[in-house]
Amino acid sequence: MHGDRVLFLDGEALVIDKPAGLPVDPPRDGSISLENHLDSLRFGFRRWPSAVHRLDRDTSGCLLLARNPKAQARFQQAFEGGLVEKRYLAVLDGVVEGEGEIALALGKTSTAEAGWRIVPDPQGKQARTAWRAVESRGERTLVEFRPATGRTHQIRVHAASGLGAPVVGDPVYGRAAKEGMMLHAAELVVPRAGKDPIRAEAPLPERFGDWR
Repeated sequence: MHGDRVLFLDGEALVIDKPAGLPVDPPRDGSISLENHLDSLRFGFRRWPSAVHRLDRDTSGCLLLARNPKAQARFQQAFEGGLVEKRYLAVLDGVVEGEGEIALALGKTSTAEAGWRIVPDPQGKQARTAWRAVESRGERTLVEFRPATGRTHQIRVHAASGLGAPVVGDPVYGRAAKEGMMLHAAELVVPRAGKDPIRAEAPLPERFGDWR
């Protein structure tokens, strides 16, 4: 992991611009994951940093790592308490206009044929996402998402089921595309007691092409 992927660094926190295609957790097949890069992200510390939250394998952008266990616990509390500001950019497969909030509870379902996926489920976990259409081109729209909760696949399901326009390249809730999945964690702000917040912005990656 090259130094140009580091968006923020101090004594307790590290934010990297995670590339699409890199899983945060080691896959069962033993292929490369973030764990393979942790040694290069020590920056003089003896201990490896650890991921505080998760991004899907094919989602790029801001990923927070803690550099010690006390910081890890504090940052996790900030995420669980809904104190962390997260801004995502996604290209959706469809024309979307305006802005609003999607409140759609989510649950997990699993079938032998298709494996597991997240579905809207009134009995599921509450999930809320604010959204704003930025620009439409042809049959696609660049949309900004600000999730208030952090459910698995939340933005992907809220786009597909809440807005009726899945993320371009989403193989589960939409359809695969040659560019890959067009979902990017563009900004992260984590408040800290008695300290300046952690702030990081990740520029749109090359796969976004002319949307950059």
